[in-house]
Amino acid sequence: MIQRINLKVMVIDHDFYALRALNSYMAWDRRTRVVGLAESFEQALALLGDLPQVEYPDVILLDSDTYPDAELNRVIRHLRQLMPRLHLICLAHQSSAARVQLTYDAAARAYFLRNEVRLLLMNAIIYAIQRRFAVTKGVLAALQAARSPLLEVVEVLPRPREYPELTERIRQALWLYVIEGMPAQLAADEMGVSPHTVRSYIKEGYRILETHDDSQYPEDMSPIERAFMRFTALDLHGAASTDPDEDERRKEA
Repeated sequence: MIQRINLKVMVIDHDFYALRALNSYMAWDRRTRVVGLAESFEQALALLGDLPQVEYPDVILLDSDTYPDAELNRVIRHLRQLMPRLHLICLAHQSSAARVQLTYDAAARAYFLRNEVRLLLMNAIIYAIQRRFAVTKGVLAALQAARSPLLEVVEVLPRPREYPELTERIRQALWLYVIEGMPAQLAADEMGVSPHTVRSYIKEGYRILETHDDSQYPEDMSPIERAFMRFTALDLHGAASTDPDEDERRKEA
């Protein structure tokens, strides 16, 4: 049975559109509930001041690119002092070993590159809060290049679960219908096919997703919710390694 989780999440991101995109990703997943969207640290503090403590976030997603090193350290430590049990996850467009070390020392829970998380966001959050310190593959590469001591403690976000039977057209139909939330008619217009064809793609996509996932979901979860969970799942059985040569060995095998 998929574990019932109800994580309260706050997002701090200076980019208005990124803020809304992150919110929309999480709106699909009943395991997360957004309790605040802030475009600055000061706005986040104001929002927290208006919340009862029982509604304080369990997780904060922080746009770490906004802050220079000293300020980032101050922001993370302030939030952790205010909410000692907080799981703080840094999002960034690029990384350096020194920057990652700073966030680890300030007791952040993860450092993720945005373009490596995307639709995996909810599963990435849940993965990170159960680990000492989680990173994405690009962050791992920066740590390896610097021979960082963090290589001894980081855990790398697993790859997305693969569904080899999904053709490009079926994947596109699922993306439009499940992820973008388009009705079949609009998805058909977007793909240049008939609504009947789109519905057949979606039906076949559901079958493929279900075939590769034997998880039990809550009875009140709709088929489209289950499809979303499967389409954005992590490959936990083939978790990434911190060994830089493992990917090449896997390809050769």
